Amino acid sequence: MQSYKNPEHRMMSAEQYLLYQHSVDNRATYELTWILSAIMLASKHIATYVRRVDLTDVALASGVVNVHGETVQKMDEIADKMLIESLGMNADVAVISSEENETPVILRESGGKYIVFFDPLDGSSNTNVGVPVGTIFSIMEKNGDQKKNIDDIVLLKGDRQLAAGYILYGSSTVLVYSMGNGVHMFTLDPNVGDYLLSKENMIMPESSKIYSINEGNAHSFSDGIKRYLDWVKSDEAGPYSSRYIGSLVADFHRTLIKGGIFLYPATAKSPEGKLRLMYEANPMAFLAEQAGGLAINGEKRILDIQPQSLHQRVPLIIGSKKEVEMMQKFL
Repeated sequence: MQSYKNPEHRMMSAEQYLLYQHSVDNRATYELTWILSAIMLASKHIATYVRRVDLTDVALASGVVNVHGETVQKMDEIADKMLIESLGMNADVAVISSEENETPVILRESGGKYIVFFDPLDGSSNTNVGVPVGTIFSIMEKNGDQKKNIDDIVLLKGDRQLAAGYILYGSSTVLVYSMGNGVHMFTLDPNVGDYLLSKENMIMPESSKIYSINEGNAHSFSDGIKRYLDWVKSDEAGPYSSRYIGSLVADFHRTLIKGGIFLYPATAKSPEGKLRLMYEANPMAFLAEQAGGLAINGEKRILDIQPQSLHQRVPLIIGSKKEVEMMQKFL
């Protein structure tokens, strides 16, 4: 008879793991568990569409332009709708804020106390070329019940996040999340239709000679970024290997597992940066720090930035602790 060397790591579903966490850590509340369950349910449906993208017309543009001036893909609309419908059934969710929508959706004036921010399908323009895409989410407790201005309720610093994570739709469908108690990864088993624990308490390598950046924009980077790029290619540095996918979830997932640094700096065309603070930078920064990494905008910690608008953009430098610290020297 086969015996498990580590019985505590036997097959465990995400729901079972969340309930286990609730029994040992008061940060893993039942309310957050139910919200994560709603996100997982929506992600299973989204994964089904992503897998069949070449057999349908969902990879096409919808003809709609979103608040950012970007053409919305049909898959964006599908993912957005599924998340809103799934989360909308949860009595604890008061406000939903999607990257695709100009204003937040107020579900409940009273009763619910959580805000869920999400990018329904990051990298959706890549779905028709087989590049991994993903859903990014962040959960915060809303800032009071009696505020008249919705901005006062939702414009919260990243260090207020109670949970954050992403779902990667690639060669497998992977859920990575944290409730402030480490970073944990689950893989969707299509045979049983459930996310199963694959890695617990993930730690990002402290250093790794991998850098990820769109060097097609190098001519408009700041002098500090240019000096850093010269250094990583030098004999003094090693040199480093370049890895850039062009899908934030996929690039961060690789960085989380293998280490290194991912940079999406400001450019002449996008002086404020391009990634959204509330929907992309904050959740990834939360995960990076929980895994022992760092995330900055070039000047300060991402999680310390006070948002001024819901769709605020920021530069993002994120990855292994020593790699980010080294990069800062060039700034």
